[in-house]
Amino acid sequence: MSKQLLHLVFGGRLIDPQSVEFKNTKDLDIVGIFPDYDSALKAWKAAAQRTVDDAHMRYFIVHMHRMMDPHMGKDIHQAAE
Repeated sequence: MSKQLLHLVFGGRLIDPQSVEFKNTKDLDIVGIFPDYDSALKAWKAAAQRTVDDAHMRYFIVHMHRMMDPHMGKDIHQAAE
């Protein structure tokens, strides 16, 4: 069984499509927390597809496990390189 690596998928309307500053953080769409990158990516794609015609809507995947244990994130990143 692989190690649990939590990922948060969320999105919202940006002030400018060229930035990552949200217009209203109270209106963020929290898609969910997922136990691995593959399931987070699948959820991200579904959310992004629903808003594909709106250039100001953007969804993100946050690697929560890297914030919870910064050393773990470095190990994973280095192993992937």
